[in-house]
Parts: sequence; C-alpha cells; structure tokens
Amino acid sequence: MSKYSHEIKWGLIFTAAALLWMVFEKAMGWHGEKIEQHPVMTNLFAIVAIAVFVFALLEKRKKLGGAMSWKEGFISGLLITVVVAILSPPAQWLTHTVISPEFFDNVIAYAVEHGKATQEQAESYFNLQSYMVQSAVGGLVMGVVTSAIVALFVRKKEAAEA
Repeated sequence: MSKYSHEIKWGLIFTAAALLWMVFEKAMGWHGEKIEQHPVMTNLFAIVAIAVFVFALLEKRKKLGGAMSWKEGFISGLLITVVVAILSPPAQWLTHTVISPEFFDNVIAYAVEHGKATQEQAESYFNLQSYMVQSAVGGLVMGVVTSAIVALFVRKKEAAEA
C-alpha cells in the first residue's frame, strides 16, 4: 500500500478540491438563482484539476530524485485518476445530499422551463445515479488525458546538480 501512498494522497486531495469547488459553486449561486451560468462556470474547475495534477507530478519527480520519465509521470497520473474515479460516486453523493441537495430540482426546472429538455429527459439526465456514472467515467477519461499532457511537461531527464 505504501508503494501507492503518493497517488492515494493526491487522489484524496483532488477529491477534496472537487468538494470544495462544489461548495464554491453553491455559494456563487450556480446551483440556484444563477443556475443558467452553471454549465459554463463549472468548467473553471479544470484549472484546479490541472493544477492538482501538476503539483502531484512535480512532487513525484522530486521523490524520484529530480528526474522522471514521461512514462513514470503518466503511470503516477493514471493511478491518481483511478483513485479519483473510485471516489467520484461517494463525492457525488456528498455533493447532492449534503452540499447542494436542491441542485437536481433546480437544474431540472431550468432545463424544462427553457425548452432544453422535456421533464422526462431532464429527470433521466439530472439525477444522482446519472451523475455518479458520469463523474466516474468522465473522471477516467479526463484523468488519462490530463496525466498524459502534464507528464509531458513535468518530465525531466536528469536531476539538477546541487
């Protein structure tokens, strides 16, 4: 288990950051009175997500003595991604039962009122089970892409001389 402690730690940090982002979204009104802004504003979390991966892989490189190949960084990122994907469903549950229990009612009402979906369509898309699946699958896909790109930027052939 200690072999993967770095990746588990950063998966937990990522999940905590995502939950804090949900608190921020709710505080900004994007789960309520400004729900029309949610589809765009929620994408700002990508900045936080990328930053977490950068910090995680920089720390990994430091632990490896200052040198890290793309493959080593990518594998570390993939392991972090797996932790995040596993934690996504419980994080969604926490988000929609504790942090923002009114979110689904609000987004369904908005989608129907603005002709973006029928009541049935909105209810089948905006619900806890759907979001749990979307977050796990989306987390895997985005994590793989993010890991590949960030590993490319933080790789280093040899450690700097002191």
